[in-house]
Amino acid sequence: MRIALAQIVSTPSPAENLELVAAETARAAEAGARVVVFPEATMCCFGVRLPAEPLDGAWATGVRKVAAEHGVTVVAGMFTPDPDGRVRNTLLATGGGVEAHYDKIHLFDAFGFAESDTVAPGAAPITVEVDGVTVGLATCYDVRFPGLFQKLGDLGAQVVLMPASWGAGPGKRAQWDLLVRARALDSTCVVAACDQADPTTVGRAAGRAPTGIGASLVASPFGEIVAQLDAQPDLLVQDLDLAVVERARAAIPVLANRRF
Repeated sequence: MRIALAQIVSTPSPAENLELVAAETARAAEAGARVVVFPEATMCCFGVRLPAEPLDGAWATGVRKVAAEHGVTVVAGMFTPDPDGRVRNTLLATGGGVEAHYDKIHLFDAFGFAESDTVAPGAAPITVEVDGVTVGLATCYDVRFPGLFQKLGDLGAQVVLMPASWGAGPGKRAQWDLLVRARALDSTCVVAACDQADPTTVGRAAGRAPTGIGASLVASPFGEIVAQLDAQPDLLVQDLDLAVVERARAAIPVLANRRF
């Protein structure tokens, strides 16, 4: 499976961000990618009042049109309304025979930021099937919770796609690398983590909100970094070796051996 991680800097404008999705999806499809992954908060960056649109609204419909035009599956972060007045931090997965969404389960109430003030949590792990491969979905702060990734492995996932908008700060880059690699080991899955690029690389302030540090990466089920980007906007196109998942599960069957 060839995937692309589109490491962008999203803006407060959903319309501008949809143009980014269209441009980067075209680049990825031209490079032969079957799945194009965008960061968390692709629809609108954190640090502003978050807009919300339903899954049949204009923004999601625009993403569907882009995916259909290029014959690929697009995974992108957006915000959908919750009945309690907050929003849901939602991943839309669409195109290539896929139509699904995942609402972020673990909300980023850490490092002085309270995502739950404005965002309602999801409850259910989600997998989709792309070209016969079971793919799990996770979002950013989820990476600190091994149980979700192991559950996705139990559900048959060989690959976990994880959009993110990682917060900057002391030690955060080291934690990012460590956690993505650890979750690949925990689940014996390939984990492909697509972060927002560092906004300071394009002349914007990072602010207090988690707005990304770049460093999107693909980690093997043996915990190795297969490929990784720097801090600036970029596109990572990578062929995933799914045979390594079978080798890892035979060599270190942690899903089968765990007791808790």
